[in-house]
Amino acid sequence: MNGIVNILKPIGMTSTDVVRWVERRTKGSKVGHIGTLDPGAAGVLPICLGKATRLAEYYTSQKKYYRAEITLGIATDTQDGFGEEISKIVPDVSKHDFEVALNKLIGDVEQLPPMFSAVRKNGRHLYEYARKGIEVERKKRLITIYSMELVNWYEDTFPKAIFDIECSKGTYVRTICDDLGQALGCGGHMSFLLRTRSGPFKLQDSKTLEEIEECLSKGDTRILTNLGWGLELPIVNLPSSRLEAFKNGLSTSEGMIGRGDLSKQSTVQVFCNQSFIGIGIFKDGYLCPYKVIM
Repeated sequence: MNGIVNILKPIGMTSTDVVRWVERRTKGSKVGHIGTLDPGAAGVLPICLGKATRLAEYYTSQKKYYRAEITLGIATDTQDGFGEEISKIVPDVSKHDFEVALNKLIGDVEQLPPMFSAVRKNGRHLYEYARKGIEVERKKRLITIYSMELVNWYEDTFPKAIFDIECSKGTYVRTICDDLGQALGCGGHMSFLLRTRSGPFKLQDSKTLEEIEECLSKGDTRILTNLGWGLELPIVNLPSSRLEAFKNGLSTSEGMIGRGDLSKQSTVQVFCNQSFIGIGIFKDGYLCPYKVIM
């Protein structure tokens, strides 16, 4: 089985749990996920099978979209609703105050990964240190928040807000919520998270585990995308006369369609006779095979 299945991850499973679940159902196919989703979050989790695992890095780098809920006034050590409460302040915050704080975070941001995360330090996950009460030094990461929009505001003793986020890979929405709480002077935590889209994979097209299991039991592989579907890379069409050469690791300089103004080091997706062949890289005017998938 080769392709990507768009899974609706349920709350309570880790991304690795979902990978293992798919491995068991597909009886040993090579499997990997595109972009980690926290156990307490639900939503789009694309899973690569077979040859598609070699393309995971290109999908992982694509934009992510979320719908999040923040509860203001209560901060936790995990920055979400599953951690220990570390502060509690009745906020004096209005809807307008929240929208102002939201807009200030849009753009390129240096974000400090939370201690309760899968980021590695000295060969160990940060959450392993955190569970032992150890806080270690972390490096900030540059992320981009392309847009954030308030969807609903709930006035209460501890106000809640639901907002949509469009961001780059590696963004921790929990940390955005923590930053918002700090900016508003009352603290806050992420009380719900739904990933609505990962690159080209959308929530409305995702399948539950039950739906996936039913399809697999019937041998229905229509749940899988075609190899290369949805990649955000320039397309180059290779002449059929150079197909075998490309598959055998040889470079090509003539006869390509779609090369355009590509730079000397451009990474491209390569097609031949409308079939996806793999990934190539231009070097000094030559198209060199990088990952042959066909």
